[in-house]
Amino acid sequence: MAAPSVYGAINAVTAELASSGIPKSRFNAVDEYQYRSIDDVLNRLAPLLAKHRLCVLPRVRERQATERLGDNLQLLINVTLHASFTLVSADDGSSHKVEAYGEALDAGDKATAKAMSAAYKSAMLQTFCIPVGDTEDADAASHRLAAKTHVAEPVQGWEQWARDIADIVSVCESEQAIDTVQDRNRELLKAISRERAQLYADLGESFSGRRQLIRNRTTAASVKPKRTKPAKVAIKTVEEQRG
Repeated sequence: MAAPSVYGAINAVTAELASSGIPKSRFNAVDEYQYRSIDDVLNRLAPLLAKHRLCVLPRVRERQATERLGDNLQLLINVTLHASFTLVSADDGSSHKVEAYGEALDAGDKATAKAMSAAYKSAMLQTFCIPVGDTEDADAASHRLAAKTHVAEPVQGWEQWARDIADIVSVCESEQAIDTVQDRNRELLKAISRERAQLYADLGESFSGRRQLIRNRTTAASVKPKRTKPAKVAIKTVEEQRG
């Protein structure tokens, strides 16, 4: 009995990628690492899938979305999903399923799409054992990385520190004053976002609530009430009264 064609097709695609691979030609400047984008994977893989008559059919099995706050107290959507990808041979309809997880953050409506791309890329890289390709081995050179600074918890503890910051923000009379509080405490704000997410979220509400109150006051002050003209009072002279 002949083996299902799907495995022959997977092997054929793997064989073609074994020598050239997909180089990590992109660079993440924030976290300082090289990576392969979803477009790099698709551009390299699509012709091979078509050539060997192999289809990849995605399906989301589970999805979770939560709200997070970024460094500048920007609202971010965090999506984590569990996806399955069914590889189907167009020759005999045989198939094999692989699964992967994807996670992404986005300030708009793209978090789910980004998480799906991450899951697809992970599944394909592992299924076809895609090597990096003609790039230098990571162990061929040593690089010195800047030491990461660790921000210690404040002496009074995170909860009291968060209350103190909220109290300071509550008496700020301008958005510029709030910006100054943020700038002076930026490293601690980043640290508390990692250590105590809920306290960080509460602080974010304090900042945004005070800003909105200041804006409302500014708007109200700019709307000047209409001045009503004083009623004219007829005043008679002494001569008119006598007449």
